Amino acid sequence: MLVFFLYLFLSKKPTMQKLLLIVILTLFTSLNIFSQAPKKLNASEIYESIKKLNFLGSVLYVAAHPDDENTRLISYMSNKVKARTAYLSLTRGDGGQNLIGPEIRELLGVIRTQELLTAREIDGGEQLFTRANDFGYSKHPDETLEIWNKEEVLSDVVLAIRQFQPDIIINRFDHKRAGQTHGHHTSSAMLSIEAFDLANDKSIYPEQLKDISTWQPKRLFYNTSWWRYGSQEKFDKIDKTNFISLDIGTYYPSNGLSNNEIAALSRSQHKSQGFGNTGTRGQQMEYIELIKGNIPKDKTNIFEGIDTSWNRVKGGEAIGDILHQVETNFDFKNPSASIPELVRAYQLIQKLENTHWRDYKTEEIKNIIYACSGLYLEAASVTNQATPGETVKLNIEVINRSPISIKLESIECNNTTISKKMELIENNGFEFHEVLTIDSNQKPTTPYWLSEKGTLGMYHVSDESLIGKPETPRVFNVIFQLNIENTLISYTKPIIYKINDPVKGEVYKPFEIIPEASVKISEKVIIFENNQSKNIPVIVKAGRDNIEGFVSLNYPDNWQISPDKQNINIPNKGEEKTLIFTVKPPNNQSEGQLIPVVNIQGKTYSKELIEIDYEHIPYQTVLLPSESKIVRLDIQKKGEFIGYINGAGDVVPESLQQIGYHVTTITPEDINPETLSKFDAIVVGIRAYNTLETLKFKQQQLFDYVSNGGNLIVQYNTSHRLIVDELAPYKLELSRDRVTDETAEVKFLEPNHPVLNTPNKITQQDFIGWTQERGLYFPNSWSKEFTPILSMHDKGESAKKGSLLVAKYGKGYYIYTGLSFFREFPEGVAGAYRLFANMLSIGKENTPIKTSSTN
Repeated sequence: MLVFFLYLFLSKKPTMQKLLLIVILTLFTSLNIFSQAPKKLNASEIYESIKKLNFLGSVLYVAAHPDDENTRLISYMSNKVKARTAYLSLTRGDGGQNLIGPEIRELLGVIRTQELLTAREIDGGEQLFTRANDFGYSKHPDETLEIWNKEEVLSDVVLAIRQFQPDIIINRFDHKRAGQTHGHHTSSAMLSIEAFDLANDKSIYPEQLKDISTWQPKRLFYNTSWWRYGSQEKFDKIDKTNFISLDIGTYYPSNGLSNNEIAALSRSQHKSQGFGNTGTRGQQMEYIELIKGNIPKDKTNIFEGIDTSWNRVKGGEAIGDILHQVETNFDFKNPSASIPELVRAYQLIQKLENTHWRDYKTEEIKNIIYACSGLYLEAASVTNQATPGETVKLNIEVINRSPISIKLESIECNNTTISKKMELIENNGFEFHEVLTIDSNQKPTTPYWLSEKGTLGMYHVSDESLIGKPETPRVFNVIFQLNIENTLISYTKPIIYKINDPVKGEVYKPFEIIPEASVKISEKVIIFENNQSKNIPVIVKAGRDNIEGFVSLNYPDNWQISPDKQNINIPNKGEEKTLIFTVKPPNNQSEGQLIPVVNIQGKTYSKELIEIDYEHIPYQTVLLPSESKIVRLDIQKKGEFIGYINGAGDVVPESLQQIGYHVTTITPEDINPETLSKFDAIVVGIRAYNTLETLKFKQQQLFDYVSNGGNLIVQYNTSHRLIVDELAPYKLELSRDRVTDETAEVKFLEPNHPVLNTPNKITQQDFIGWTQERGLYFPNSWSKEFTPILSMHDKGESAKKGSLLVAKYGKGYYIYTGLSFFREFPEGVAGAYRLFANMLSIGKENTPIKTSSTN
């Protein structure tokens, strides 16, 4: 359907533009559907890989988050310059919001990690990380580096430089703007500059030097632009002596795309952030400013003065001579003709003393030989998930689709070498069947940085060999030992799982190890508005056939659970069984953790198996501790029926239902006087006025609803891309004001106002336990009709009074709030629920109070 509508759109375009856009659409669609399938290079791609094989130079791009990277520059360095290029993202983007699904925090970090990896597949870069946790917006690098643990993050940046050995480092952000922009951004630049010098000092982090050596990059740049100076006019006037300008709008005939079209496809993989991007064509300038090192004399070549030929390594001259001939004589109709010379070069590469370039170029040339020969090696499991101690059948496929002499010597699986000794005749496929035995102590598959409990600002990684890696290395592989042109070359292929989908065709998934049982409570926060019991479903999933045991719950002392435990018997792998436990809260306000535990023959399992399945990234399984927060609230409410207009996505509706409200989701198309009149209050979701275009046509009807006695609560929006001219019935101007310190003091400007007193008496206690921030994007200017309720500020800043504004309009109330209820509700913050109940109750003095008294 999407392709059909785009075809109608494209049919109105000029012919050449239409064809180009169809090419882009086809590439983008195939990347989405087949992103998990093995790469199969065509002749043009092989040729470009050979050109890259002949370039021995590298660039490291450094920033703070997924989406910070300049994909145009990364693509240019990788595809035009042919440099080995990587993006070092200090965090995995865990602290942001998710525009494609319900996952937040750690799970959002998993999604954004995979989005970055998918982006790098498109633009040709590699992906690196540190252990820093994205804890949300930070106003100053001092705060950032304190929460992150500067020493640990700095060591990770130094490690990345020593491992990657970049000649050039490019920072995305300006290290001189402390306090003027996101603290994470400035910190990334500051750490990069500090690490530039430290990486070559043997006395710095000497524990890293067991397997790697020190390294000194040659130059460090800042990727600047006119926006750094406020306008193009101001930028044009500055001294550009230390600037290099690059036209990154180059066109690549080999794939029919411009550099910026490739970059747009790459950036569009950040779907969880809504960063779909349209490709551009033609000249486009990028500017980099020298921070450390010497400025190149030839400002068109940032590698000027750096030997990027094979001559840079001892013994490389002969390799370069061979490979330049391969490049010059490459036969696009018969890539396999290059294999004999490629194998000669491969043999010489194995003799290099420089282990860094030897190891990297070995993998590069092996992949080129693989592609030139049309080799296809695959080990596919009959299942995508298995448990420790299980045996799994493997289907192994081997084929040589070239006239080159290739023999399969052996296959190594399960640490066992199986001799084959067979000639791979051109285009004759061979299939083998082996059995994989999984060790009974094998750890389940999960993102390594989530395996241990970390801190607010840092992930804890005990295995130092994993630090910096984008994802957990695959444990189960099959090694194919081949004899190509009388030279032994081995290829390691991870075991995968694939099926034929009737719609998508061949679909790949990674092969994962899961526990024999996982357990979850679907609701991560369970609110008890009174002391009545609730029946809580506990879901147990079998990782193998025939699991038998019992399930119990760990819970706070002053709560009651019945029964104590329940037996479980699940005959089939993948099957789920739901058990109901009755949970009774205490009479007074209380909170704690509810943890389900499965006991199978003395082994206990208390983790939830979470599956993340989006088309644009590989399927992921994540194991996290299974625990739900249980909260007995001291809360009273007025009103009952709430209409909710979804914005960019949050769990506010579900949270309000938990405390007894009847919540109905309303689409903008459903907004009319009759529909609105059914509700005691209407709540507008976060960033609705940034994301729902049709809402601008319904604004007056919402104002009329308020005027007629309704209660309208609008949660935060950003001034950027605001779709309405009038956000409120009175003057109201948004700003970038925010309070990021979740413990910042909150002052009551109007302590006697109903929103702080009815039906719940709000006190300072209600602002304890808030998470990540107080709020964001507060208004900073409003008309006299609004009453500011609260004042708060971050350290060293002026008071911010726009977090909660209330205005009487006609017979009803309009409330605008930038308080981060969307973050507090999922964390079960009691005070946030009580304050929101007061907001919903305002103006309903004659409505009976619904109490939480005992029954």
